[in-house]
Formats: sequence, C-alpha cells, structure tokens
Amino acid sequence: MMFLSLRYLLARKKQSLLIIVGIMIGTAAYVGISGMMLGFQTVLLDQLVNNDAHIRISAREDLLTSETMGSFPTASHVFWDIPPSGMKDSAKIEYPIGWYQKLNNDPQVLAYSPQVNLNVIFRRGTLSRSGRLIGSDPRLQERVTNIQKYMVIGKFSDMGQTGSRIIIGKALMESLGARPSETLFLTSGSGAPKPFKIVAIFSTGVRNIDESTAFTSLSDAQNLRGSGSEITDIAVKVEDPYNVSEITSSWKLSSREKILSWQEISASILSVFKTQDIVRNSMTISIIVVAGFGIYNILSILVTQKRRDIAILRSMGYLPKDIVSVFFNQGIILGLIGGLVGLFVGHLICRFVGTIEIAPGRMGSDSGHMTISYDVIIYVKAFAIAMLSSVFSSIWPSLEAKKLEPMDIIRSGGQ
Repeated sequence: MMFLSLRYLLARKKQSLLIIVGIMIGTAAYVGISGMMLGFQTVLLDQLVNNDAHIRISAREDLLTSETMGSFPTASHVFWDIPPSGMKDSAKIEYPIGWYQKLNNDPQVLAYSPQVNLNVIFRRGTLSRSGRLIGSDPRLQERVTNIQKYMVIGKFSDMGQTGSRIIIGKALMESLGARPSETLFLTSGSGAPKPFKIVAIFSTGVRNIDESTAFTSLSDAQNLRGSGSEITDIAVKVEDPYNVSEITSSWKLSSREKILSWQEISASILSVFKTQDIVRNSMTISIIVVAGFGIYNILSILVTQKRRDIAILRSMGYLPKDIVSVFFNQGIILGLIGGLVGLFVGHLICRFVGTIEIAPGRMGSDSGHMTISYDVIIYVKAFAIAMLSSVFSSIWPSLEAKKLEPMDIIRSGGQ
C-alpha cells in the first residue's frame, strides 16, 4: 500500500511539492514565532518572578471618613462641618513582629525582607528628579530578589546597615549627571533634604525602574521618612512562585494588610502574554488550515482521476480498507515530510534571529541579542499540528475512495 501511495504522489510532483511547502511554512512559522515570543516571555517572567517579591505585604492605605476618624464621646452634638477626606498619613504595617513570626514558621517561605518604600525627590545642584527609595536590610534583600545580578558598579551590600549610602539606577544617575561616590540630596517632602552618597549602581534593563529607583538601608529610609522603626512593606520569597494564590488567599483571611502576589501586581503584563499566544496560534493555524485544504483538494482530485485504478485494485482482491490506506498514507507522507522540513527551517530561523543585535534590556535581553526559546515542547506542538492537519485532510477523500465499487466505475465509464 505504501508503494502505491508514493507512486500516486510522484505522479503529481508539482502539486505534492506545493503542499509540502505549505506545511513547511506553517510549521516553520510556528517554530520561529513561538521561539521569539516565548524567549521574550521567559526572560521577562524571570524578571517579574525573581527581581521582586513573590508576595508583597503592604500597609493598608485607608481613606479618611467621618466614620474612620471616630466620634466625640463627650460631645455627641458635635458634627463635621467639612467631612475629612484623603488618605491617612504615615501608612505602616501595624504589627510587623507578628508577621515575622508567621513567616518564620511557614515552611513555604524561603526568605523575607522588611522594607520602607517612599516617594522622594533626588537633587544634585539645580537638577531634581522624582523617584522611589527602597529601604531594606541588604542581606535579606539579596535573598528575596536577584538585585545583585544587575549590579554594574559595586556590590549591593556596599550600602551597609547605616551611613546614608544609596545604590542608584544607572539611568537615574545619568539623568542627574552624577557619578559614583558623589553625594545627592534626598527629601521625602517633609523635612530638610538629607545627603546620601552613591556607593553602587545597578541596571536591570527595565527603564522605568532604572530611571526612578534607589536603595538604601532600612534605618536610613526610616530616618528620612521620620517614622522611627515603622515599616511599610514586607517582601516575601516562597518555594513555588507559580502557586502563590492559595498562600495569599489564606493570609488575607487573617490580616488587614494589603497582600498581593506577583501575578496580581503584573496582571497587565501577563494579559499581554495571553494576547501574544492567541495571535501566535491563530497565525500558524491559519497557515496550516490552508495547507490542509490543499491536501484535501489534491487527494479528492486524485481519487476522481484514479477511479479506473481503484476498480482494477478492487477486482484484484484489494479490500476497501486497503484502498483507504493507499490515499490516507499519501496525506501522512505529505504531513511527515512537510513537518520535518518545517522544524528544520524553523530552527534555522531561530538561530538567525538569535544573532540579531539589539539594545540590552530590549525584548527581555541583557546580552545584546534577541532572546530565543528552544523549548522542545515548541517543536513537538509544531510537528503535531502539521500531522493533525494532514490526517484530518486525508480522512474524507480516503473514505470516498473506499465507497467506490468496481461495477459502478465500469458502468459510468470511469477512467
């Protein structure tokens, strides 16, 4: 049966070659597009997961209302002329020690880092930039995030436990025209500006972070904020970052603090990933469907043209299932050849695209080249799509050939 299938395909070489090319293009497109998109997603996911907390516990920022301000027990007749509004000042985690005990006793928690996050203004001479200052213990912060990986000058531990030293983003330092070892003046909006010395520089490749963020010790951030020993956040690293929804749900039941997982914080970026996947799969499936129609048309025409051959085969004793095999095998052969060639071409495309130089930090790359994924599952899915399209496109013509009876073909004068 396989010999006859090959003979029939070779009898129509141009049509068979066009179908193979169509399947090859669809398969190669899936491999190439998936490699680029998933490479970008993999690196960006690594940044989202490991460059910040898996779970962030933050102070709840309650709105000021007449109810939250309380009543006046000795003056029940007093009423608000203008009700209070806005947010409460000096938001803080009410009972951080309780959280420390809870996190220390939770086997799923690998590390945590108390923080003070505040908006500040960086000043150097007449230049000023607004940004965010994160105060933390450098030893704990390094266990929670990959910040040390992005240090370009100095080490993260150089900021120490105190001493008014900061580690600043490279883009922020350049926008201020500053250099390492210079002194910047920082203010949180209340109180006089305080001097901080630049001791190290980091560059994550994410511009909105590099041009607006700086780190300092926990005690220095608390002094700048003027809040004593208060903390505003606890950054938590857990054993399984992709299964944090259950942890956050249980913690929310027993706490008033705002608890967010990295998926909730990065929900907008993750939604872009879903859109990319939909576009990628839609493009490839469209190409494969076109190739599938080509297979269907070729086999349908072949069945019509080979009616006389089918009659001869049936007269020689071939069963209907043998006739099905002859034409069904042709679809399998087309899908197999087109799929394998497409995988090879797609891999070459990925290799070529991986050599394209781009600015570091673009498309999730910190190496200066496009980031490409060579995950085996990409190639498995591409080949499976090619084979499935070939199989389904071959079923109907094969079943039509099975229904042809020798006497009916002879009576109709089939050629």
